[in-house]
Amino acid sequence: MMKTWFAKPLWLRVMVGLVLGLLSGLVLHYGIGGETGPHIAEVWLKPFGDAFVRLIQMLVIPLIFTTLVAGVIAMGDPKKLGSLGGKAVMLYFSTTAFAVSLGLFIGALIKPGKGVSYTSASTDSQSSIIDKLQSAGEVSVSLTDKILHIIPTNPVEAMSTADVLAVIFFAIMLGIGILAAGDKARTVSTFFEEASEVIQKLTMIVMEVAPFGVFALMAWVMGTQGIGLLLNLSKLAIALYLACFLHILFVYGGLIKIVLKLPMVRFIKGMADAIGVAYSTSSSNATLPVTIACVHKNLGVDKSIAASILPLGATVNMDGTAIYLGIVATFAAQALGIELTMADYLMVGFTATMASIGTAGIPSASLFLASTVLAVFGVGQADAVLIIAFIFPFDRLLDMMRTVTNICGDAAVATTVAKWQGGLDEDVFRNKETSIENI
Repeated sequence: MMKTWFAKPLWLRVMVGLVLGLLSGLVLHYGIGGETGPHIAEVWLKPFGDAFVRLIQMLVIPLIFTTLVAGVIAMGDPKKLGSLGGKAVMLYFSTTAFAVSLGLFIGALIKPGKGVSYTSASTDSQSSIIDKLQSAGEVSVSLTDKILHIIPTNPVEAMSTADVLAVIFFAIMLGIGILAAGDKARTVSTFFEEASEVIQKLTMIVMEVAPFGVFALMAWVMGTQGIGLLLNLSKLAIALYLACFLHILFVYGGLIKIVLKLPMVRFIKGMADAIGVAYSTSSSNATLPVTIACVHKNLGVDKSIAASILPLGATVNMDGTAIYLGIVATFAAQALGIELTMADYLMVGFTATMASIGTAGIPSASLFLASTVLAVFGVGQADAVLIIAFIFPFDRLLDMMRTVTNICGDAAVATTVAKWQGGLDEDVFRNKETSIENI
C-alpha cells in the first residue's frame, strides 16, 4: 500500500493530504464544535504540523545560501557572459524589477491577507533588521539604516541567527569572489554547485513528508479557525494570476510588440508547447528542452543564442517568483497587521529581486525563499515559516502560473537579444504553421 502511495506524483499526494485535512478540520470545528473540536486540533494535530514547519525551517538558510552562490557562479560563467550574456542579464534584471513592483501593487490592491485571523507560531521574532535597530534604541528606521544592516559583521553569526538579508549579501559577495578567483577557485566553485544540488535533493526528500504535514496543518487551521481562511487563499491565487497575466501582456508584450515590432499573438502561439509543459510540471528546468525547441523552431532564434541565453534565464530570470514574493509580502503584512512604509516597499523590491536570482528551477522552490523578503519588514523566521507552511498546500496551483511567467520571460529576452545580435529569422517568427511535435 505504501509503495502505491509513494508511486503517485507528489502534487497529488499533497492534494489528498489537503482535502483530508480540510474535511477533518471542518468536522472538528463545525461537527464536534464547542471547545472540544478546536482543542483536539490544537493538542493532537498541531504538533505534527509543527514538525513539518521545523523541517522547512531547517532548509531555509542552507537553500538560500547554496543556491544563491551557485546562481551567481552560473551567471558569471564566461561562456554565458560577454556580449550576449551582458544584454540578457540587463533585460532579466529589468523585467524582474517590473515584476516585483507589479506584485506589490496587485497585493496592495486586492489585499489577500486582510481579515486573516493569524496566530503566530512564536512570540519570538528572530533576527529581523528592525528588531536589532529597536533593541539598540532606534525609534525610527530609515532606508539607509536598513541597507547598512544588510552587511554582516559576522557571516557565520548571520547564518546561525537566520539573518536572511545578511546571508543574501554574503552569498552574492562570495559568488563574486569565486568568479574573480577564476581557475584557482575551481574546487570551491564545484563545491557550491554540488552543495546546491545536494540541498535541492534534501528539499525534495523533506517534501516527501509534505502530504502528512499539510494534513496536520490544514486540519489544525480549519479546526481552530473555520472555513473563512479559504477566501483569503483564493484572493491570493487571483492576485498572482492577474499579476502574471499583466506582466506577460505588458512587459513581455512591450518587448515583442514595441521593441521588436513583432506580433505578440505569434509569440504566444510559438511558445504554446513550452507553456503547456511549464504549467503541468511547475519546473523551469524540466521545461528547458521544450523552451529551447520552441524558441528556435517556432520563433526563429538562432540555435546557438537559444542554447546560451535560455539556460542562463532558467538560472537567474524568475519574474514569476519576483511577482509572487511581492504578493506574499503584502499578504503577510496584512495578515500580521503591519503597515508597510515606502522604505519597506523599496527594500522588499530589492530583496525579492536578489532572492529570485537564487531560486532553483524546481517546483515550490520560491516559496522557501519568501522568508528573505518577510524579514525586511520585521517578520521573524518563526512567523515567516508558519505563513509559508500555511500557503504551501495551495502552492502547486500558484507555482504553475509562476513557471509559465518565468519561461515566457526567458523566451522574450532570448528573442530580443537575438534580434539585436542579428540572429533572429523573422520569417520563421511570423510563420503561422509552427509546431515542435516532430522534433
